[in-house]
Amino acid sequence: MLMQSRRQAREWAVQILFQLDFNPADLQPTLDAFWPEPAPNDKNRAFTRELVEGVLAHRAEIDALIRRQAENWDLDRMGAVERNALRLGVFEMLYRKDIPPVVTINEAVSTVKELSDENAGRFVNGILDRFRKTLKRPARTAAPAD
Repeated sequence: MLMQSRRQAREWAVQILFQLDFNPADLQPTLDAFWPEPAPNDKNRAFTRELVEGVLAHRAEIDALIRRQAENWDLDRMGAVERNALRLGVFEMLYRKDIPPVVTINEAVSTVKELSDENAGRFVNGILDRFRKTLKRPARTAAPAD
């Protein structure tokens, strides 16, 4: 069940990032207005918020890294779902050592397939896998918890 709730939290994070892309606003009011009914539990809301805050805090760095891997693709030309799923994926691989990179990639692909389409899944998979190969950490294991 934890995996399913994290999957849902990632989907919410992409939706919130998508919304903030088009309507920049303070995060708290955006979150207050976002949550579906019935409201998710505190753990799912907290994980979603951690992801969104992390992407927003490191967005310039993340966007630069995506540009390096997305040959011939300008971020503004990408679909908003794909762009924000890529941002989330790069954030997780860089800053969430408790999540194996291959899990991050699989979750990003599932999210864009759910919110966009099959071709979007292949596009996101290609860019995130290229980025994963630049990392100095194992692809299939997480770092031990602190």
